[in-house]
Amino acid sequence: MPALTTTVATAASAIAATATGEAGPGTALSPTPTPYAPPFPPLAEPRPLGELRVWPRTFHDRLTAPLPGLKAMARFAREGSVRPGREGLADVRRLPYEPGPLPRADPDTVAVTWAGHASWVVRIGGLTVLTDPVWSRRILGTPARVTPVGVPWETLPRVDAVVLSHNHYDHLDAPTLRRLPRDTPVFVPAGLGRWFRRRRFTTVTELDWWEAAELSGVRFDFVPAHHWSKRTLTDTCHSLWGGWVLTAPDGARVYFAGDTGYGHWFSRIGRRYPGIDLALMPIGAYDPRWWLSDVHLDPEEAVRATQDLAARRMAPMHWGTFILSAEPVLEPLTRVRAAWERAGLAREDLWDLPVGASKMLEWSAP
Repeated sequence: MPALTTTVATAASAIAATATGEAGPGTALSPTPTPYAPPFPPLAEPRPLGELRVWPRTFHDRLTAPLPGLKAMARFAREGSVRPGREGLADVRRLPYEPGPLPRADPDTVAVTWAGHASWVVRIGGLTVLTDPVWSRRILGTPARVTPVGVPWETLPRVDAVVLSHNHYDHLDAPTLRRLPRDTPVFVPAGLGRWFRRRRFTTVTELDWWEAAELSGVRFDFVPAHHWSKRTLTDTCHSLWGGWVLTAPDGARVYFAGDTGYGHWFSRIGRRYPGIDLALMPIGAYDPRWWLSDVHLDPEEAVRATQDLAARRMAPMHWGTFILSAEPVLEPLTRVRAAWERAGLAREDLWDLPVGASKMLEWSAP
């Protein structure tokens, strides 16, 4: 694969962690690398690993859409559905599943392997990072996964870090996390650290939106998302939610969106983190739209969000693993391919991987 080059500005000064950012228009993906404007506002200085911090009791003020009220809940009970019909389930056996060996990891390689749902094995800057690791067959309130885990746990190399987007059960899976050594560095949203410390994790770094930390030269930035958090009946929005931008020492950059609806944050993230090489974007769990549009992208919105980010490539996720909503099981894949083509984007930049498959970038710094 040809080597890629990029220009990435370094942090100029520290900024306070706020929910603001500079908006910009959506930008079409460029077929060739180009120089990028410096981040605006400048990136925050990295915070210490494992820092103990005090957070607000709730983050309701970060919501970008109101949570469903009694009227919406009644409508959902009356007409909503969380599973496809018989025809929509007929293609379960056709869901793409092609497990293979993990690619090599070295400082000059960016590689991703889709384990299923929002779980990736990301190799960047010589590190192995897991995103929202869910290796369980079943999660609370959801039927068992319809495709096996793409990467057997015993084949994983040493995990250098874990990033969590939020605390919903299909993203924060306690049985999976119990498999990790307790000294594994964990990067989590503000307010979620106590969950890990109660389970004796020793290096837990909590970040607010637009804050960052560094591990072995790789920068971990926590960025906003259009979503929410809840794990029990009494903790709604008591911890934050968001995505992650991982930047290697040589400038290679991967964006993990976590769980999100469409909105203004994407253009702001793209402005502050120019030169995203790969966006890991959710495309499933979107039907019915009146119920889910505020918190989950549909395939067309995922393509639009990738353009807003000015990311060079997109890898779809959050589909084909757990049945969380009513769309036919193969529809996210067919719709995202069609949307990518309609947008006039290069087919090779859509990394529509089967569960268990990998893709790798060869990278050379300028």
